[in-house]
Amino acid sequence: MTDPAAPAETPRTFRDRPVSFVRRSGRMSEAQDRAWAELATQYVIESPRDTASTSIRPGSAIDPAEVWGRRAPLVVEIGSGQGHAIVHAASSRPDTDFLAIEVFRAGLARTMLDADKAGARNLRLVEANAPEVLEHLLPEASVTELWVFFPDPWHKKKHTKRRLVTPSFAAVAARALVDGGMLRLATDWEDYALQMREVMAGADDFEATFEGEWAPRFDGRVLTAFERKGARVGRDIRDLSYRRRARS
Repeated sequence: MTDPAAPAETPRTFRDRPVSFVRRSGRMSEAQDRAWAELATQYVIESPRDTASTSIRPGSAIDPAEVWGRRAPLVVEIGSGQGHAIVHAASSRPDTDFLAIEVFRAGLARTMLDADKAGARNLRLVEANAPEVLEHLLPEASVTELWVFFPDPWHKKKHTKRRLVTPSFAAVAARALVDGGMLRLATDWEDYALQMREVMAGADDFEATFEGEWAPRFDGRVLTAFERKGARVGRDIRDLSYRRRARS
């Protein structure tokens, strides 16, 4: 029985765990504002929020066949930025569905503009924290490939707890991927690459698909200006790839 004299419980207004991003406010261009007004209904998946503006309320899973209007392989990119990689992939592979996960609205707006120009009707976007998308928005075993290309390295030691690729991330990735599905990682920070490899070596639901220290460069990743810039300043790009083991 509840004690009427007890103080009411204050609703949570924050997450229990740190996120891998800091969401900075910034003005969008006129074209980006127009993209939200004219294209969001076509491209953006709206979802009930939990405690934060980029959260996903538990129990909000979508039906991919209903969202995309068909049943097809689904490729998800986390941290899609301006959308260069995923728009190129979606326009090149019309038989596959794509989902871009990003928290920065200007990047999502640019992605919509480029997708509309390219005629990429098989692409959808969600403005949300990626682990919550994998855990609450996407059904279990619904993703064919999961891409994490150049996530924020949080290179200062006091900030490394914010890095995306952790054992808990590996667990929600395994939940979302189909048996045999692929997790593809890439970074230009050696320290983070080593952490990614260590995390995935301890993830029982995955097996490496490469021999030696690193995977070959994924040829499905378009060469962006960001990657070219890293190469010019001498940063080695390290790829890793893992297959989701069959569920028991």
